Amino acid sequence: MTRRDHLIVQSQRAVRTSLLGLFINVVLSIVKLVAGLLGHSYALIADAIESLADVFGSLVVWRGVSIAAKPADAEHPYGHGKAEALAALAVAMLIFAAGVGIAVEAVREILTPHHSPAPFTLWVLIAVVLVKETLFRLVRGVAHETDSGAVLVDAWHHRSDAITSAAAAVGITIALVGGPAYAPADDWAALVASTVILYNAVQLSRNPLAELMDAEPAEIITQVRELAAGVPGVLGVEKVFARKSGVGYWIDMHVEVDPQMTVRDSHRIAHEVKDHIRRGLPSVRDVLVHIEPFDPLRTAPTEPRP
Repeated sequence: MTRRDHLIVQSQRAVRTSLLGLFINVVLSIVKLVAGLLGHSYALIADAIESLADVFGSLVVWRGVSIAAKPADAEHPYGHGKAEALAALAVAMLIFAAGVGIAVEAVREILTPHHSPAPFTLWVLIAVVLVKETLFRLVRGVAHETDSGAVLVDAWHHRSDAITSAAAAVGITIALVGGPAYAPADDWAALVASTVILYNAVQLSRNPLAELMDAEPAEIITQVRELAAGVPGVLGVEKVFARKSGVGYWIDMHVEVDPQMTVRDSHRIAHEVKDHIRRGLPSVRDVLVHIEPFDPLRTAPTEPRP
């Protein structure tokens, strides 16, 4: 499989995973909303609202990943990968907004007397927790395999939904066991869940913000240095810069060669460095190599290669 085929396959997996999450979220949103309204459970209604946010979030991720998978063109020579980070950031902001909305409504419900939730709402929530936790583990695995930030945010969106459902289940259990005096426990559970959602939203915004700001991917840079140092004729690796866009990386680097080497030979080594890195790291889309004359006083030499 070529490097380009590898990236296409990874992008397609990310798209399929986001569509799976979208379908499941639609079904769960309807089930929880109907159950919450019929069972007089605001915690379950709040959970349905969070799932509706999941639906919109999955749509955003699907669209972002689809755009990111498009090849480079004249107007976007570095491709469209940043669309994925933008989608991930949008979903994180959506989660935060949902958390605020749930918190406000939970406080209003706490201050308003109402009926205790119906017992069947507890079983609905238990089923939801199992489904969402399973989905979280599946989507997170795909996110790590594809190195997709947007899919990873979508995975944690599922986990936040599972946490919300679990908190709601606890609140409903207390309300059912304690009787009418403990009816607000359902609403307090929604309020606790909202704080978890808000915390997750802030954490989930970190990676897409780092990608949009071209933060240095330290692990990739270390691997690039090691691969470049293994190319015959490379005497030193002076600088390495990398930035992530979608599921791919772009590398700019300076390598040092024998100062007496001809332009033709140094050009050949630059291509060998580029090809060696792309073979070793399929997620690297392009490598720009700048040749420098080796200076033993400036840089410690790389182990000589035959």
